[in-house]
Amino acid sequence: MSKSQQAGMVTVLLVEDDEVDVKAVERAIAKKGIHNPVKRAQDGAEALEMLRLGAVPKPYIIVLDLNLPGMNGLEMLRQLRADNALQDAVVFVLTTSQARGDKLAAYGENVAGYIVKRDCIDYERFVTLLDQYWSLVDLPA
Repeated sequence: MSKSQQAGMVTVLLVEDDEVDVKAVERAIAKKGIHNPVKRAQDGAEALEMLRLGAVPKPYIIVLDLNLPGMNGLEMLRQLRADNALQDAVVFVLTTSQARGDKLAAYGENVAGYIVKRDCIDYERFVTLLDQYWSLVDLPA
C-alpha cells in the first residue's frame, strides 16, 4: 500500500480542454489500476474557482495544459502562485508547447515537471510518474 493510500487519496485536478487527451489520461489511470479521484476543469479560471471553493480536496496534484481557451495555463499558474491559500499547489505541466519561453515561464512558477505531449507520448508512463511521485513525496495538506 502506497503512502498516498495510507494517508488518504491524492486527487488529480486535470486542467485540459482537449477531450482526446482527457480520455487518454483517464484510460492510463484505469489501466494502471489507480483509484485516485480525478476532477477536471476546462480552463484556468474554472480550475482556480474549483480550488478556491474547495471542490478539489487536499492533497491534490494539478496536471495543467498551457494551451487553454479563456485563461491559459501560464496565467493560471501566475494567479495560483499569487494566492496565499493555493501557492503551495503541486503542478505538472502536460502540454504540446515545446517553446523555450513557455518552459522557462512554467518553471519560473515552480512547476514540478514540464512534459511535452508528442505523438508518441506514453500516458501510462506519465501516470506511473504521478503515482510514484505522490507515493514518495509528502504533499501539502
